[in-house]
Amino acid sequence: MFRSSLGTAVRQFSSTARTCAHTSHIGKAPIPIPPNVTLTPSATSLAVKGPLGSTTVPLESYMQLSFPQTNVLTIAVENAEEKKQRSMWGLTRTLISNAVIGMTEGFTVPVYLVGVGYRAALEDDPRGTTDGGNGQRLAMKLGHSHTVYVPIPAYIKAELPTATKIVLSCTDKHLLGLFAAKIRKWRPPEPYKGKGVFVGNEQIRIKAVKKK
Repeated sequence: MFRSSLGTAVRQFSSTARTCAHTSHIGKAPIPIPPNVTLTPSATSLAVKGPLGSTTVPLESYMQLSFPQTNVLTIAVENAEEKKQRSMWGLTRTLISNAVIGMTEGFTVPVYLVGVGYRAALEDDPRGTTDGGNGQRLAMKLGHSHTVYVPIPAYIKAELPTATKIVLSCTDKHLLGLFAAKIRKWRPPEPYKGKGVFVGNEQIRIKAVKKK
């Protein structure tokens, strides 16, 4: 009887150390700076000033800012191997980019009222600017037994091209999203008839009604 010979597997090893450098694809992307924007860095923050106003972005102690060109800003961290520094790298880059866009162009988001009888109107707020508003409020019919009143903050600009469309504008993307969500919570989109308050390009999947 003959036995079949089994080949011996040979594993090769290398004495060269492998380099596995962590990086952030978002954080390492350069930020273009328009000529009408002024950046003033400090030890704990970065001041951004543009045609629409000024704001500050907080900076961690390990953030490193550099200007390889006159109108280009790059961000780096001291040790990209640390998870916290790597995560804050991309976040800080996004915050600075949003601040630059907000101070030059601003952010705009549409809000749609979808439903029979749903409509909105812009009217003067009886409380004025006492609670930090801009003196106006939204009066919305959203299928409730009462009219929903939402005061507009001072940092938000609201326009109504039609009775079912609200256009919100702000220089701060985060605050704009919070106010749009505040309007949406009064009538979130429901999946059976597709009615509700839709923010931006929001879409929902319509469900079939269960028949008994």
